[in-house]
Amino acid sequence: MRTTNDYKEYVLEQLSVLEKITCKPMMGEYLLYYDGILFGGLYNNRLLIKQVEENKKYCLKEEIPYDGAKPMYFIEDIENVELVKEIITETCLYLPKKKKSNKK
Repeated sequence: MRTTNDYKEYVLEQLSVLEKITCKPMMGEYLLYYDGILFGGLYNNRLLIKQVEENKKYCLKEEIPYDGAKPMYFIEDIENVELVKEIITETCLYLPKKKKSNKK
């Protein structure tokens, strides 16, 4: 099952407390960026974030976004916007920034 547009809009509404969120479609699902950092995505109507050592403390459930992918953490309680904001901003501190292309 692919992520529905209604779910995507709902999640983006919850994430609106983070001013620099962008969402890009990718093969029927959506990649999520915060301030240019790919931190997770929407997969089968689930908000999943990348795993880093520093976000283990939140005790989030581990999920596989799609066959053959690395496990990610599932943020179930997306209505707790302050906690979600904390998890995402902290996770992004430990992820690489998107490299800018030097193409001319």
